[in-house]
Amino acid sequence: MEIESLKFPVGRFSAPKEITAQQLEEWVGIIEEFPALLKTETYKLSEEQLDTPYRPEGWTVRQVVHHCADSHMNSFIRFKLALTEDNPTIKPYHEDLWAELADAKDMPIGPSLKILEGLHYRWVVLIKSLSADDLQKTFFHPANQKTMSLATTIALYAWHSRHHLGHVKLVSGGK
Repeated sequence: MEIESLKFPVGRFSAPKEITAQQLEEWVGIIEEFPALLKTETYKLSEEQLDTPYRPEGWTVRQVVHHCADSHMNSFIRFKLALTEDNPTIKPYHEDLWAELADAKDMPIGPSLKILEGLHYRWVVLIKSLSADDLQKTFFHPANQKTMSLATTIALYAWHSRHHLGHVKLVSGGK
């Protein structure tokens, strides 16, 4: 398998130009289902498999699971900031460095799976409560110099969920 397919098993993210209600519903469904799908894909893995990188020089499955908890917590906070402030500038973080910390490299994945379960439950409740105007609220990401709407961020995190589930499946052999 070529490196691009290993890095991006569901393809690269492409921000949609227009977003329909049907697309939003589909993306919210992906976000809602992600914790259960990730748990199902990882429960049968051995410690050795959890410590196996999904590609050469890539993160281990363990790091991917902990990264998802870190990343999705940050996104949830960004949603709250965008909903309560006018185009706030969010705080980027060094995900590559976070993945090297002891809580990402060495600890069991169970706590992060629990975080994702509770977090996604709350996130989906929040997303489903948003009006059309709320979905257009934005935040500014200084690292990539982009303003992102919450609707586009929903698309991004549906992709992000599928993207990292794809990485886990590369090790687990899942389809």
